[in-house]
Amino acid sequence: MKTKKTRTAVTISMPQDMAEEYDKLAKRLAKNRSVLFREMFLAYKRQSLKEEFQELQTYGVALAQKRRLFTESDVEKLVFEGR
Repeated sequence: MKTKKTRTAVTISMPQDMAEEYDKLAKRLAKNRSVLFREMFLAYKRQSLKEEFQELQTYGVALAQKRRLFTESDVEKLVFEGR
């Protein structure tokens, strides 16, 4: 029976001084390089999704204002207008 591979090794390169800082940070946080990288990646991903959501929210607000939709009632009227 085959077991599903759950990990993949990834090799990255960075300047020597950055690598030294990375190792110092990992040591200070008592984490190994892999754990630290995963946590950093997830933090970046969360921040990126938050920024994307905020951009969509800004776009939605501008569109609603353009269409003069200011309340939930205004939105409901527009949604049910064509039915």
